[in-house]
Amino acid sequence: MAVRRTFRKRILINYLAVFSIFSLVVLAYQYDREKHYRTAQLENTLDNISEFSHRYIEHKKIFETGDFRSLDTLKSLLPISNTRLTVLDLTGKVVYDSFVANVEHLENHLSRPEVQKALQFGKGSSIRLSATTNQKFYYYAKNCHNYYVRTAAVYNVDIINFLKTEHIFLVFIFFLFVLMGILFHFTTRRLGDFIVKLKDFALKAGQNEDISKMDSNFQDNELGVIRRQIVQIYDNLKTAKDELTTEKEKLYGHLQVLNEGISIFSPEKHKILANSHFIQFINVISEKSTISAEHIFTIPEFAKVLEFVDQYRENELPALNKELPQLEYTIEKSEKFFHVRCIIFVDRSFEVLISDVTKPEKQKLLKQQLTSNIAHELKTPLSSIKGYLETILNNPNIPEEKRKYFIEKAFAQAERLTDLLNDISLLNNIEDAGGLFEFKAVMLKPVIHDVVENLKHRLNEKNMDCVVDISKEIVVNGNESLLFSVFQNLIENSINYAGNNATITIRKYLEDDKFYYFQYCDTGIGILDEHLTRIFERFYRVDYGRSRETGGTGLGLSIVKNAILLHKGEISVRNRPEGGLEFLFSLSKK
Repeated sequence: MAVRRTFRKRILINYLAVFSIFSLVVLAYQYDREKHYRTAQLENTLDNISEFSHRYIEHKKIFETGDFRSLDTLKSLLPISNTRLTVLDLTGKVVYDSFVANVEHLENHLSRPEVQKALQFGKGSSIRLSATTNQKFYYYAKNCHNYYVRTAAVYNVDIINFLKTEHIFLVFIFFLFVLMGILFHFTTRRLGDFIVKLKDFALKAGQNEDISKMDSNFQDNELGVIRRQIVQIYDNLKTAKDELTTEKEKLYGHLQVLNEGISIFSPEKHKILANSHFIQFINVISEKSTISAEHIFTIPEFAKVLEFVDQYRENELPALNKELPQLEYTIEKSEKFFHVRCIIFVDRSFEVLISDVTKPEKQKLLKQQLTSNIAHELKTPLSSIKGYLETILNNPNIPEEKRKYFIEKAFAQAERLTDLLNDISLLNNIEDAGGLFEFKAVMLKPVIHDVVENLKHRLNEKNMDCVVDISKEIVVNGNESLLFSVFQNLIENSINYAGNNATITIRKYLEDDKFYYFQYCDTGIGILDEHLTRIFERFYRVDYGRSRETGGTGLGLSIVKNAILLHKGEISVRNRPEGGLEFLFSLSKK
């Protein structure tokens, strides 16, 4: 209510101030007009007396006869009592004065204000104290060409009251002022009510409150039009705001689930938005913890971005239908690879996108290494096959026993080459096309039993035992072919490197809600600890010469690791204190 009263008071004061100024101007004008009117009436009376006196002087030819005392007869004829009549010649000498009997002693009156005005304008008036009679008069002088006739009324109470304006006009103005004040009061109160309703309406609209049920008593006037326009604008803005909020939430949600780090900056390099991956990536690259996206401009690895942005802050940017300026490069940090992309928009804001490309980059390096290793690994069996065949071809008379020996050797190298190509194909499929493998519920014990039966002959040759401590109820979510490869490569690794008379044990040692945990170990010779971190690498061999003799491809344990990872498990290796090698790995439950 305080705001409402203040608003009404301000409007009322403004209206009253304007009307007061108007009233004062009208009052001043009317007062001056009334005063001039009454003064004109008095002067008109005095002018009539002067004209009457002038005609009397001319008729009686008083200036020729010099009988100025005959003018005394005019006193009884004057319409105003106490009227003084004075006649002056052109030099200002008083020749007759009705209030002074002896005019010979009067001073020259040419310098009197009313006479001077009559001299210049033909007539003139003034209110002053008479030096002769010591009375205050209202003088009126008229130039009659050959002389001046001056009439004067004693400036007494009657004359003063006559010249005063009527007070009834002031009463009328005051009444009108009060009336207008009352009208202003009701007008401002009504207008104030409308403005307060409009204010309440606007406040509720601004605070997203329901405005459909608000009182609207000004539906059919100008304020009603304003209200309807505000409702329409409010509805449009609310719809647009809701749509923008939805799109903003979608954008922020999308940014948060992206695997890339993204941030958008203003032309002044202030962050507009950034997702969590962006902060995480710049922390990794800078090796310094921060939560500020602007920290990117202090990291040396992003100096190219800063230089690129500063370059286009001054240059002219391309039109909308042309390609925007972009910068792309790769950062290597702590064995990780990050692809950086910067795009500058037309308004000179810019986007920085950081992608973790460690996996594809490492896969690229691994493929390069794999290609080199494959070429190297293929040379040995191919050279052996070629050498055996050349020996047979170049020696047609070679003994049959020797020929058979060379053919068997060539066949063995061909088998080794086939195994190598199969392992390479399987490893590539696991890494590049893992989604093509079908996963289903697999009973693990039959798979292991098939592997053991398949390698039974080789186990017997080395006098090795395989103990499987896994129940028939264990069912994992996996691919049967890959699981077969996992256990086959593990057992073949033990056959090739553990030594004679070793015992292999496969058992489940733990489980939780999601995984089974398995132990695979042998009682062989084990390996040096320095090789443990690398035995899952492709073509890595602890004893290169000895490994070649065993016939292994060098890819068996790499296949094991990648197959376990594809099953969403983990695998590790260590030397057992009592001797031999131990693998610990997990497989997900169905």
